[in-house]
Amino acid sequence: MGTVVEPISLSRLALILIPVAAVIFIQWRWSISPRSTLQGIVRMLAQLLAVGYVLVFLFETDSPILVSLVLFIMISAASGIALRPLESSGYRLYLISFAAIVLGGLPVLYLATQWVIGVDPWYEPRYVIPLAGMIFSNAMNSVSLAAERFESERNRGMKPSEARFTALQTAMIPLVNSLMAVGLVSLPGMMTGQVLSGVSPLIAARYQILVMCMLFSASGIAAAIFLHLWAKRAAARV
Repeated sequence: MGTVVEPISLSRLALILIPVAAVIFIQWRWSISPRSTLQGIVRMLAQLLAVGYVLVFLFETDSPILVSLVLFIMISAASGIALRPLESSGYRLYLISFAAIVLGGLPVLYLATQWVIGVDPWYEPRYVIPLAGMIFSNAMNSVSLAAERFESERNRGMKPSEARFTALQTAMIPLVNSLMAVGLVSLPGMMTGQVLSGVSPLIAARYQILVMCMLFSASGIAAAIFLHLWAKRAAARV
């Protein structure tokens, strides 16, 4: 097996947009506005193409301050995006989201990079930034699911403690499903990437175990902290 991933030309990469266009066509035919889908695709293309250049710069940096700033920006953006499904939000709810992702994500990131992998120096961007991205994005999704369900249950008249219970159950569904399916239904991105680049599947499996535990714990803790703080705030206002 080769040790270098086969490069993909832009012309060949464009072929994968064909099934994407098929989904957009279905949305249009079914009278579903494809506007958000098109916006998401355009943002995805622009952000990923741009981040490639940014990562080249970051991976060559030797500044802990710059790496810390990148982590702060990632958390700040994730905290706001997590509240997007809500009918209404505010500065205080944003702070709750921010605190949940920080408390759920940073300790897990520290444990994974410093104790499990042994990254040296601690701010080595080739490890810290990709792993942080995985952690914060998954924590964001769990907080978002929990927030949407909590708001829905509260609008139905459910007590904060009961809504918190239901919301956490909802947020945990994709996390538990991913644990059940990995290796049986799917080979996740990190393991697939390592295998494609020539790493032994046995070593790749160990890294994927790290990633799965890392994402499950960070996401679950973040969702629980978010719901605890929001339910506490809601109960105080009753």
